[in-house]
Amino acid sequence: MEAAGGRYSGGTVRGRMEGQGSYTLPTGTEYRGALRDGMFEGEGELIFPNGGRYRAVWHRGVPVQGKYTFADGLQYKDKKWHYCDGYDRRFYTEICSGLKPPGTSQLTNLDPPQKIPEGCYDCGDGFYNPETRVIVDYKLRFLRNADDDEHEWIIRTCRKAWDETIEHKPKP
Repeated sequence: MEAAGGRYSGGTVRGRMEGQGSYTLPTGTEYRGALRDGMFEGEGELIFPNGGRYRAVWHRGVPVQGKYTFADGLQYKDKKWHYCDGYDRRFYTEICSGLKPPGTSQLTNLDPPQKIPEGCYDCGDGFYNPETRVIVDYKLRFLRNADDDEHEWIIRTCRKAWDETIEHKPKP
């Protein structure tokens, strides 16, 4: 069943999504779970193209209780969040696996980091092309168009394909 540019697989009542089903949005995000009267209702999960997941209890299409898990397994907590705060800037994989030896840098949460396409930036959930202002995921599937604020933030802060990493080499 096609619905608002997405795809739906599951039960229907009077032409509306009802019961257990799977709805894939045009962005590639997929909802799997309970639906009622065409809306998310009860337990269900959003699965994002970047691998993140949001498991929640829904009421009339709005989450009333939920938990987000990043693609690497890190679970987001809105209280007592200790990952990548002002005091601890380690990547999640460094927290789980330990730091690398002195003189060896870890540039991203993925190690080794993704190879950035020429002329692009790694913006955390994919690659950004400043000429087209398009962000694609790491499998090069469309995620979104960057607005002016996101464009400026990416240009100012994100890793570029042409960045040069210089490692410290101790004197012999």
